[in-house]
Amino acid sequence: MSLTMREAFLAFRRWPALSALSVTTIAFALFVVGLFGLVLLNLRETLRGIEERVEIVVYVTRGTPVEVITVAIDDLEAFPEVQLVSYVTEEEALFQAQRELIEFQGIFSELETNPLPASLEIQLRPGYRTADAAERVAQRLEGLPFAEDIRYGHEWVEKLDNLRGVAAVVGLLIGGAFALASVIIIGTTIRMSVMQRAREINIMRLVGATDGFVRRPFLIEGCLKGALGGLLAVLLNFAAFVTVDRLLWQASFFTGAQAAIIVALGTTLGFASSALSVDRQLRRV
Repeated sequence: MSLTMREAFLAFRRWPALSALSVTTIAFALFVVGLFGLVLLNLRETLRGIEERVEIVVYVTRGTPVEVITVAIDDLEAFPEVQLVSYVTEEEALFQAQRELIEFQGIFSELETNPLPASLEIQLRPGYRTADAAERVAQRLEGLPFAEDIRYGHEWVEKLDNLRGVAAVVGLLIGGAFALASVIIIGTTIRMSVMQRAREINIMRLVGATDGFVRRPFLIEGCLKGALGGLLAVLLNFAAFVTVDRLLWQASFFTGAQAAIIVALGTTLGFASSALSVDRQLRRV
């Protein structure tokens, strides 16, 4: 095993330009895949932030006792779709309006009575922040005796559902295309590297080396090139992330586990490509 490892590492010294080309090609192929992954990651984070704004507002009839509201809140929080129910009093509603609608301060200052009703703001759980789930909950809320009006922005929630669906389909198609292109590029690069050393393989077979003995150094070399290419791709993705985060908008980067997946993908592709290329060359000898 030590001889095999030594031969694999010596290949980097004997053919430095070829090894560097292989690692760089793998890195840029995985960099494109990682870059698209970052786009999807940040798009998902953005959609998740929008989803958190999906809520149902029940406007309460004036004069409804607080005890009735408290009992209703306990019942609503038992719904499987509901995450949290908040009670906004009439005074709190007016204060929020004065704080958020600065352009109407003159109108607010002339009010003799508070025209805004109290309300229940119902936040839905993740997985239920869809138009169908919100409509189901809203229909059940219509039975509340104190519900004067129920709103949840049906149209924009439907648009959010459509946006999620389009993002999923586009991500699957484009991501699959990038991944397939990367597999082809990495496989071709490793194959060219092996073909450049076809004479070495032929000599090893002539002196009696078994297929396993010939194959192992190339497999280890392929794993090393793939791992180095994957690591370089992660560094390039991080550089792109830092640039976008500082110059354009606040972005998110891969977690440690997600970055490790890119390195593992490069290692796996390097191993598989080396195995296929060496086996093909051995069959020709």
